[in-house]
Amino acid sequence: MPPVNLLIKPASSLCNMRCRYCFYCDVAENRNTASYGIMSPAVTEALVKNVFAHAKGSVSISFQGGEPTLAGTDYFRYFHEMVDRYNTDRLPIAFSMQTNGYHMPEELAQILAEHKYLLGVSMDGMGKLHDSLRPDSREEGTFRRVNETLHTLEKYGIDYNILCVITEQIAKNGAEVYKYFRSRNFKFVQFIPYVPDFGRESENHPFTLTNKQYARFLSTTFRLYYEDFCRGQYISVRQFDNFIRLAAGMPTECCGMDGICHANLVVEADGSVYPCDFYVLDQWKMGNITTDPIPTLQEAAAAKHFVEVSKPMDPACRNCPCLPICRGGCRRHRETADGGIGLNQYCEAYKSFFTENAARIRDMARRIRR
Repeated sequence: MPPVNLLIKPASSLCNMRCRYCFYCDVAENRNTASYGIMSPAVTEALVKNVFAHAKGSVSISFQGGEPTLAGTDYFRYFHEMVDRYNTDRLPIAFSMQTNGYHMPEELAQILAEHKYLLGVSMDGMGKLHDSLRPDSREEGTFRRVNETLHTLEKYGIDYNILCVITEQIAKNGAEVYKYFRSRNFKFVQFIPYVPDFGRESENHPFTLTNKQYARFLSTTFRLYYEDFCRGQYISVRQFDNFIRLAAGMPTECCGMDGICHANLVVEADGSVYPCDFYVLDQWKMGNITTDPIPTLQEAAAAKHFVEVSKPMDPACRNCPCLPICRGGCRRHRETADGGIGLNQYCEAYKSFFTENAARIRDMARRIRR
């Protein structure tokens, strides 16, 4: 059996922030049970036991939410006790966590440091911009608290990257946001385009990102990224890195850029398993990790169907010169209001971006091949 990769939601959809555009709030509202609460010790032990009964070679475990830190320090302490108990072959494990950065207790930071976690921390640009998009439950800004978390991570030597969601507001300030992250000496950045609610993909919302805005954001930030690369001051921007990898004939490391979905193992707090973080929905439940062996989950009918329905390609893509790098994009951005699969909602933005930056992309691809 190949290495096992899991994404665990130990606090389900629970969160201590109220981000204006949260996609997981919409996911939770589109299933029978919005929140499964905090993962119990029994589910935690069964999960870990299942993983190490079947994993070979290595294991990758990521925590996400909602907000995973709400599971509490005791949860993570117990989780690692179970890992120590059941990882009898002492397989190498890569741990990571995506957090909103609202609260990072010292005791939890010590656990993360001990087990060499990589953290993704959400930050939407500069102070006022971030606060307008990512308030807490009292409608107060969270920028100060996120920076306190970054200080704690640095104190304990915990590696982290920055995740920024591209809404209309971020797109209008693309150069400023990139330069601000550079000024903070952030070396690893992810820019993720806004995901509209299910069934409302074609509607305008306060955070809707138009193709024109997204194209301008991509080109503006890519030019800065390219210039930094040429100066020997490279900053990793995950989406751009993967475009260059594809142009260089290398495989992508981001599933949303493969052109076809994979059935991943996303585990909710009750142990139920789903194929993708964007689709933790009742109709895509693959089974439960407390009762179903991992190989059975991976071969579940829901898992196979999830992959199959992602395969159709819009006729407009087939002869598009951008296809070798675009690959059609993430399925969630190809979802139509009736649940079908069509053109990527950001198709025009990507075509504009690839056309405008083709020479720069080829140049970087040549350099990394050398």
